[in-house]
Amino acid sequence: MALGMFVFLLRPMFRTRSLVFTYNKTAYFRFPDIELNAGEDLLIVGESGVGKTTLLHLMAGLLRPESGQVELLDTSLHELSSRQRDRFRGQYIGLVFQRPHFVRALSLEENLTLIQLLAGKKQDKNRIREVLHSLGMSHKLHEKPHRLSQGEQQRAALALAVVNRPRLILADEPTASLDDRNAGRVAALLKQQALASGAQLIIITHDRRLKDPFPHLLEL
Repeated sequence: MALGMFVFLLRPMFRTRSLVFTYNKTAYFRFPDIELNAGEDLLIVGESGVGKTTLLHLMAGLLRPESGQVELLDTSLHELSSRQRDRFRGQYIGLVFQRPHFVRALSLEENLTLIQLLAGKKQDKNRIREVLHSLGMSHKLHEKPHRLSQGEQQRAALALAVVNRPRLILADEPTASLDDRNAGRVAALLKQQALASGAQLIIITHDRRLKDPFPHLLEL
C-alpha cells in the first residue's frame, strides 16, 4: 500500500478541534476535542445547561463556532459557504432531533422524497421503501406523519436521517421521554440503522441509561 494511502486511512473520519461558541457575555462554551474513526460510535452525556444541543448544532454545521473547526471526510464544514454547507449536510449528515420535524401536508413518502431532493439527489423510491421496510414502516408509506403514533414518528424521523445514506448520524436526546424498555429499543434501532447505512453515530443526551450499549463515552 502506498504511504499516502496508508496515512489517509489513519485519519479520523470526523473530528472537532478547539470549538468555542458564545451566545452572549454570560453564555460561553468551550468543548473538548472529538475524534471519531471508521467503525466507532460515541455517546456524549451531560446535564442541562452544559451546551449539548449547541455542540450538536456545531457538529452539524447549523451553527458557526466563534473559533475552532469541525471536519467530516476531510472537509471543514465552516470553510464552506452557507449553500455548500447545506448541500454537504444533506448528503453526508443525518439528524435525529428530540422532536421530529416533518412537513405536515406531505405523506411520509413525500417527506422522504423532499429530503432526497434537498440534498441534490434524484428521487429514489426503492431506497425509500428499503429504509421504511427496515424500520417496519412499509405500511405507512402514504400516511401523513402527524397521524402516526409517537413510536412510529420516532422511526419515521430516523428514516429521514438515513434515507440519503449519511456518513454521520447525529441524534439529540432520542430517548428523553421514554421508559427503560423503549429507550433500549430506540438505542438499538439507532445503532442498527447506522450500521446498515455505513454511518458513524453520535448521540448527545442526559440519559445515562445509554452508557452500557455505547462504550465510547464523553462527559460534558
